[in-house]
Parts: sequence; C-alpha cells; structure tokens
Amino acid sequence: MAQPVKGPASYFPSIEKTYGKPIDAWMKVLTAAKLEKHMEMVALLKTEHDIGHGHANALVAHFRAQS
Repeated sequence: MAQPVKGPASYFPSIEKTYGKPIDAWMKVLTAAKLEKHMEMVALLKTEHDIGHGHANALVAHFRAQS
C-alpha cells in the first residue's frame, strides 16, 4: 500500500485543479521572480496570481526545499 503524501506536496493535486497549471509552472514563476524571502514569494503568488495563502505557502515551501 502506498504511503499518503505529506507536507507541501499534499496540496499539489488541489493547486493544479484550482489554478489550472502544473506545479512545474509555479516553480518557474518563483524562479523567475528572483525573490529571497519566503513571505515575499507568498505575497507574489497571492497578489499577482490570485493564489490562496495556504496554496501559495505550500508552493513556496516546496520551492525553497528544492533550492
């Protein structure tokens, strides 16, 4: 039996369904923004892409974990 997905990745199916873009597209947005602080990245996603706080936070957490 597969383990349930935990952490930021648990939001990914909902993010892709709600906003119509794959997670890789959001990672490219964050890369292009060239911001350093977590909350600056969250604010960018919320204000410029109308992403909810929880989803934006999950995307940023995943992005920063990969860096």
